[in-house]
This record gives sequence, structure tokens and C-alpha cells, in this order.
Amino acid sequence: MAVVAGEKTWTAPSGMQDFKEKLMSAYVIANYNITNPEAYKAYPRVVGPTIFNHGGEILVADYNSEQSEAGGADVTIVLRFPSKDKAKEWYNSDEYQEIVALRTENSEGFMNFVDEFKMPG
Repeated sequence: MAVVAGEKTWTAPSGMQDFKEKLMSAYVIANYNITNPEAYKAYPRVVGPTIFNHGGEILVADYNSEQSEAGGADVTIVLRFPSKDKAKEWYNSDEYQEIVALRTENSEGFMNFVDEFKMPG
């Protein structure tokens, strides 16, 4: 894997799995527009405990995001979990699956699971 930052290119060591295991956190990034505000309003009140119960924390919860390029949405949420596996455990948990429709049926957008990256050196 090569990462280009400015004019510098960094290539991950051949033992990429060892490298990935050293990553400290994973993030859930959600970006969406609310399509049914009345039905959606219950979601923010009930989602927090599901996140905290799985070792996550809320880093960003912005309901008035400013887009600099096409394709952005009003709501931006960033969560941090100890690992991508923990983030997926939260998402797939019975606890979260009981409420996820409050978001998915009342908004349009996406949710991504991403590993933390720290530039070496």
C-alpha cells in the first residue's frame, strides 16, 4: 500500500498485517441528509448508549456541515472505536440494530468504517 502526501510517498512494510495491528483506533464516519426530521429526532436520543456500551466515543456530531465539494450532506458524525472489529460489533449488535431504522429510513447518505492512519516518522 502506498500513500501519497504532498510530494512524499510512503509504502507500508511488506508485513502489512503487522502494520495494521499497530493501528490504535478505527472510525465510523457517517454523512447524510435527514429526509424525515420528525421521525428521525428519536435517533440522537437513543444511539449514544449503544455506542458507549461498545467502547466507542462520539468525536463529531455536526448537523450543519459545510460542504466544500459536491456530494456532501448536512449531517456529519465521526465515532472512534478501539478497532474496526469493535466498530462492526457495535453496528451489528442487537442493541443498535433495534434502532438503526430510525436513521436509515429517515435519511439518505452513507456510513463508512475506516482504520486510523498515523504517518510514520
